[in-house]
Amino acid sequence: MIRWLVLGVCLIGSTSVAFAADYDAALAQRLGADEYGMKTYVLVILKAGPNTDLSKDERAKAFRGHMANIHRLAEAGKLIVAGPFEDNAQHYEGIFVFNVPSVAEAEPLIKSDPAIAAGALAYEAYAWYGSAALQEVGDIHARIAKRSP
Repeated sequence: MIRWLVLGVCLIGSTSVAFAADYDAALAQRLGADEYGMKTYVLVILKAGPNTDLSKDERAKAFRGHMANIHRLAEAGKLIVAGPFEDNAQHYEGIFVFNVPSVAEAEPLIKSDPAIAAGALAYEAYAWYGSAALQEVGDIHARIAKRSP
């Protein structure tokens, strides 16, 4: 038997049990949630880029711009999750989750990143179906972070 638990909805086989007593229709509408509380985002996997010839100063400038771009996109409500990976054999560097419904809409946002433009980072982008509640992460994070990178 396959079981999933997704923020208040438990799907067991073909049977669904929702916790309707907690349902907030206004919040669901504001977040663009479907009947399962989900929506489509774009998940981006950042990888080591092809340009390995950047000087130390060029690389530092690209990554300062990378961080500034992350903040700009987050403030605009377009980027809702971002973060680095630990060192790994695949050379994956981090992830972005964009609050847009298609890879085509995410492409200009991704390419606005100075580290990607400089070739210090490369990426793979995929449409991803996740909880609409992810859009609330930034507000919660701002309340628990003492410092900003």
